[in-house]
Amino acid sequence: MTEIALGKGPELLVELTADIVAAYVSNHVVPVGDLSHLIADVHTALSSTSSPAPVAAAVEKPKPPVPIKKSIEDDYLICLEDGMKFKSLKRHLMTHYNMTPEEYREKWGLPADYPMVAPAYAEARSRLAKEMGLGQRRRRGKA
Repeated sequence: MTEIALGKGPELLVELTADIVAAYVSNHVVPVGDLSHLIADVHTALSSTSSPAPVAAAVEKPKPPVPIKKSIEDDYLICLEDGMKFKSLKRHLMTHYNMTPEEYREKWGLPADYPMVAPAYAEARSRLAKEMGLGQRRRRGKA
């Protein structure tokens, strides 16, 4: 459709309309009374495609169900997508919204250190791992 922008618009539009209508009529039965409506509809459709696309309105950030500062509690996190409470958000985000933690943080404008696990839950898991001796080097046996 660059020809329309170069000033060949009306002639090209009529030519394209005629070609499309001729191709349609050659394969379909169209009553004579409906032919003028068909031509007008095709011409309107083609002329609307040659006009520039409307500029999309500025996309507003979605409003979370709770304020971001109140979404982090000691025992749970509140998902900003649906307002539900979770100990760990990562799996919920992936299964229900197909979102990674990075995409979630970016969508809601959260800092990179925004937790995906409730603070008390993370502390309990850390304490349990330390009690089990995880993260320590093994002692060598007597050789």
